[in-house]
Amino acid sequence: MAGPGSRRFLILHGWQNRRPPSHWQWQLAEALRAEAEPVLYPQLPDPDRPSPTAWRELVRAELGQLGAGERIVIAHSLAVLVWLDLAPALTAAERVDRVLLVSPPSREVLRSHVEVAAFADIPIDPAGVGAAAATTRLVGSDDDPYCPGGADVEYAALRLDTDVLSGAGHLDTEAGYGVWPAVLAWCHDPRTRLTPRAEHGMT
Repeated sequence: MAGPGSRRFLILHGWQNRRPPSHWQWQLAEALRAEAEPVLYPQLPDPDRPSPTAWRELVRAELGQLGAGERIVIAHSLAVLVWLDLAPALTAAERVDRVLLVSPPSREVLRSHVEVAAFADIPIDPAGVGAAAATTRLVGSDDDPYCPGGADVEYAALRLDTDVLSGAGHLDTEAGYGVWPAVLAWCHDPRTRLTPRAEHGMT
């Protein structure tokens, strides 16, 4: 496994997210930087009324800045759809080593919100998503209000290695996901299974 400094992380947030310090993605970025890991954690444009095209273009530009070494992408919520949109178009040079897709919303929920309804039309290309990274993990909750049927069912066509967490909501600040030890452990070791905060003694 790669050691500190040889990995490169790109962290991508979701809808209405302005990277609050209370969010697990902010906490993860700070923890990785404290370990001398290079981290890109961009503010995606117009988070309240996002454009699929604008988000895709920015994410692709960030991939170009990610550099060499082990390249790792961590996407939450709406950013998962952006990755699914972008992944099949990546060149061999743009592809990454690992991807963690956390709490993607269902297409039904996306269509019910005019601000993000366009993301519901992003096609699912299992082969393209699989080719974009050496390994991709999907993580969802069994009670996510933004994906009532469960991400493992909604995105079953992708045939991804999946962790289903019990009682973790949308895996956001409202569900208590600030510091999330399991996701930091996965950053260190891709064999780590993603587990709820409570299983690590967090409250």
